[in-house]
Parts: sequence; C-alpha cells; structure tokens
Amino acid sequence: MNRENAWNILNEYTKSPALIRHGLCVEASMRGYAERYSENVEQWGVAGLLHDFDYERWPDPADHTREGAKILRSAGFDEEIITAIASHVPWNTDEFPRDTPIRKALFAADELSGFIYAAALVRPERITGMKPKSITKKMKQKSFAAAVSRDDIVMGAELLGLPLAEHIANCIDAIAGIADKIDLLPPDGQPAQP
Repeated sequence: MNRENAWNILNEYTKSPALIRHGLCVEASMRGYAERYSENVEQWGVAGLLHDFDYERWPDPADHTREGAKILRSAGFDEEIITAIASHVPWNTDEFPRDTPIRKALFAADELSGFIYAAALVRPERITGMKPKSITKKMKQKSFAAAVSRDDIVMGAELLGLPLAEHIANCIDAIAGIADKIDLLPPDGQPAQP
C-alpha cells in the first residue's frame, strides 16, 4: 500500500485524463482531511486516488468497486482502503456503511471535488482565489455539472459534522495545492495576485 503502486494501478486501468484528474482531486481532499483528523495520510490519499480506478472497465453498478476490490486485494492493498472505496457508492452501503472516518471522508470528498474542479475550469483565474460562496452559488444552477449530486455534497458535509462552507473551503484548499498537476492554474500559469 503505497502511492506509487496506487498511481501505477490507476494508470493501468484508467485511460481518461478527466478520470485521472478526478482521482488526483479526491486524493488531495482526502490527504487534507487525514491531516485535519490526524489519520493515516498515505492510506486516505490512496483511497481517494483509487476510488474510481475500475470505473472505465466496469461502469455497471453491479461491478464498479467489486471488480476493483478483487484487483486491490490481489495486489496486497489494505482492507481499510478497499472497504472505504466500496462504501463510496450508494449500492454498497448496506454491506459497507459509511460508519468510519475514512469512509465518511471519501464519500464527502468525491462529488464535491469533482464539482470544485468543474467550477474552477470556467473561472478566468481557475482555482486561485476561489471561495466557498462561488461553489454554493454554482450548486444552485441545476444545469451546471448536472450529473453531480448536490444532495450528496450536502450529505458529505453532514457526515463529517462540518458546515457546508467549511467543507467546501477544506476541499478548495486541498485541490488548490495540486493546481499545477491538474491544469487549474490561471492561463498565464501564475497564481492570480490577491
């Protein structure tokens, strides 16, 4: 269970640059939450990075996360990572309830990280200077990133016991830390001046 092995598995099973960027965003958010809660940063980061690694090959709900779990077990990954990944999808919550800190955080980070990325792409300054208020405003626009569940974003904050604005700020800060790796710097490549 290390980041290098996780990165190799992600790239073996995922060819979509968008899905790889999503994994990186969720990884950043998970690392941020692991630090905040004094948890295992590597473990939480790997769970975030790999949470959708099997989605391209097995998008059907009956297979997504289950096929990935087989691969991760055979590669020797920690069961805590595997069950956290299994718990992030709604069809597995009976078997894998969101009842541990890593499971709650992964669910909370998933949809919101994707939404933040989408919102940053349409801003001239990208993620630089982004505030939670801009995300909550975009959440009210049903046509923007329509596939992202606003209910899941709200539920994620509740699972973490955080106000929504604080949860959004945490994820923005985490994702901003990897802006150069996921094409979220302003077009001139320099962070905007305050």
